[in-house]
Amino acid sequence: MDTARAQRLPRDQRRAQLLDAAYEVFSTRGYHSVAMDEVAVASGVSKPVLYQHFSSKLELYLALLDRACSELVELVAGAVASSTHNRDRVAAAMGAFFGFVAQQRRSFRFVFESDLRTEPEVELRIRAVHTELAALIGAVIAADTDLPVAEAELLGLSLIGMAETSARFWAAAPGQISQERAVELGSSLAWRGIRGFPRTTAG
Repeated sequence: MDTARAQRLPRDQRRAQLLDAAYEVFSTRGYHSVAMDEVAVASGVSKPVLYQHFSSKLELYLALLDRACSELVELVAGAVASSTHNRDRVAAAMGAFFGFVAQQRRSFRFVFESDLRTEPEVELRIRAVHTELAALIGAVIAADTDLPVAEAELLGLSLIGMAETSARFWAAAPGQISQERAVELGSSLAWRGIRGFPRTTAG
């Protein structure tokens, strides 16, 4: 291993490389069965170099979790912004969750199937991403209904919970229902519920 050559990478590039390697290791084997030595080997660096960037295995894992959470938020935010028609927004947001499962399967595991959910720092981040998504969707609901912001955000959280649960169920039984049909079913149910609330603007 040419560690001298490896250390010539700029710090941000080295960090990205380490995260990519750790992503492969953790997403395949989970948190508890992975040692930092294995991450260092997978990264092609020495263990001291790895510890220059991440002081512990937990810190490294949390960095991966933060990256996965950001991916999901960006997908849902893009879906909500993709249309001004609420029915299309609901379908796009539901599709974002299913797409996250189908195309970013390993990232999905970090966010919703982590074997470290009882760790306070992990729980805090999972709760934060739910809160951020609820606020994102709730803002749209509040703008288009007569509901207070708190109530709109509760509805947003309910929609997120439905999307997450249905996407996980769908992923656990591959091939039984197409992704397109699963999104159609989930978004149809969600839309029939959300459309019943009073609107102040056309949705």
